[in-house]
Amino acid sequence: MGKTKIIGLTGGIGSGKSIIAQVFASMGTPVFDADSVAKSIYDDDPSLLTKIRAEIGSDVFDGEHLNKTKLAQKVFNDPVLITKLNAWVHPAVKSRFQDWLQQQQHAYVIREAAILIESNSYQDCDEIILVTAPEDLRKTRIALRSGLTASEIEARMSRQWSDDQKRPYCQYELINDEKELITPQIFALHQKFMV
Repeated sequence: MGKTKIIGLTGGIGSGKSIIAQVFASMGTPVFDADSVAKSIYDDDPSLLTKIRAEIGSDVFDGEHLNKTKLAQKVFNDPVLITKLNAWVHPAVKSRFQDWLQQQQHAYVIREAAILIESNSYQDCDEIILVTAPEDLRKTRIALRSGLTASEIEARMSRQWSDDQKRPYCQYELINDEKELITPQIFALHQKFMV
């Protein structure tokens, strides 16, 4: 078998990207969930915790334990702190992805990440799928699953690039609007990537 293709999978919050990743996984495709890995790094990377304590402050810790809610509240509206945090976390995620990729024996893998393009992780991908959905539908999905207020949802959406900003980086688009069946679209891509 030749080189494993890396297929990036991205989309704005509420687009349904994670569900689509699950469909690919159900067809036997290895899926790397970059967002989950990034969250786990906060729990098991001592060097990251040391940097956070030194650069962001010990007030985001409860004793020795990082309080992710306090951290999010502190960095959410501070572009300098967000940039610092991303500069520490993204290389660690990339390293874990490379280790994971070495263990895969499939024609292609899915690298799922909300900010695949914004973080420049798209550069490691052979091709990219953008998952889109109408904004109103996305807001409804987010509200149902998260309990966030309308203004909190707006704030989260505004921190991500728009679909129009992402499109130039993507070779495929899956429209997850609950009008067209999504599974046949995914299966068609799966067959293409398996060749």
